[in-house]
Amino acid sequence: MRGGDNLTGELFSYVDLEARVRRDHPLRAIRVTVNEGLVALEREFAALYSPLGRPSIPPEKLLRAMLLQAFYSIRSERLLMERLEYDLLFRWFVGIGVDDPAWDHSVFSKNRERLLEGDIAAKFLSAVLAQPKVKKLLSTDHFSVDGTLIEAWASMKSVKPKDGSGEPPAGGVGRNAEADFHGQKRTNDTHASTTDPDARLYKKGKGKEAKLCFMGHGLMENRHGLLVDACLTLADGHAERVAALHMIEPRADRPLAITLGADKAYDTEDFVNELRAMKVTPHVAQNTRGRSSAIDGRTTRHSGYAVSQRIRKRIEEAFGWIKTVARQDKTRFRGRDRVEWAFTFAAAAYNLVRLPKLMAVPA
Repeated sequence: MRGGDNLTGELFSYVDLEARVRRDHPLRAIRVTVNEGLVALEREFAALYSPLGRPSIPPEKLLRAMLLQAFYSIRSERLLMERLEYDLLFRWFVGIGVDDPAWDHSVFSKNRERLLEGDIAAKFLSAVLAQPKVKKLLSTDHFSVDGTLIEAWASMKSVKPKDGSGEPPAGGVGRNAEADFHGQKRTNDTHASTTDPDARLYKKGKGKEAKLCFMGHGLMENRHGLLVDACLTLADGHAERVAALHMIEPRADRPLAITLGADKAYDTEDFVNELRAMKVTPHVAQNTRGRSSAIDGRTTRHSGYAVSQRIRKRIEEAFGWIKTVARQDKTRFRGRDRVEWAFTFAAAAYNLVRLPKLMAVPA
């Protein structure tokens, strides 16, 4: 029997959001882990808000909504609020009822800014990793490190001389005038972006064009390839090694030596000596192109060196997810602090996507 094509629904509806989400949906396991991490941040949230005034959007709901934005590659807060308006799965995950209106996108963005003050992204990443069911998955003695470029939200036309000589004449043709950069020498010492002064001109290699970038860094444990730390620096030739030392130092304070895998960019004498001084075995790829490597047979003869060199490449999977799915290949924020917040939060989202399958495997 053919059903009728009724264009109007019922006046009243009793919808149980919990019943609408299937029992084996991946977001169920993720939501449990997220909620346990948010409970651990209760004191940090309380310190950010005044006890007086009107209630704002709860920070727990803000962070859950931002996780959905990373999981589903939603490019803007406006589209996120539109999706939250009609998607029952999104409402269930964030924790708002069917009859509750979605927030205005500008109100959502304004409330999100408060979370920058408490470095909540890094604390949320740590809170997820500190849970017993997650902690047992992590390696405590074998790590890998790498860096990746994050393109700044600024145009090359915004790069002007620091001495002000590049200002357009009064009564010009507007802010988006034609510009010819050929033959001009631009360096970070003499030029800066007027849109985002923290962005730096950087190119990946010889023959590549220079772009306004930041540099994101990740520290991965080698057992399951989860990111245990993330940070962001200004883009320069030393940033990767400095960030690697900063991230591995807290984990080097233990009786037994640990290993750190890295690519050829980290094969410098000062970096290798710093690791050895911290009792960290440098499993760094040898760079013998026109030079001698700082890694000798004392390290490469061990079988663990080859294992580290094979596993360290998995960190590229994390960077690939962060830059494509979480849309951090070109940031939407300006200023180092905000870009670092978004990058670190995307690293936490990457771990959450991987955890349900890892926790489902019997130990």
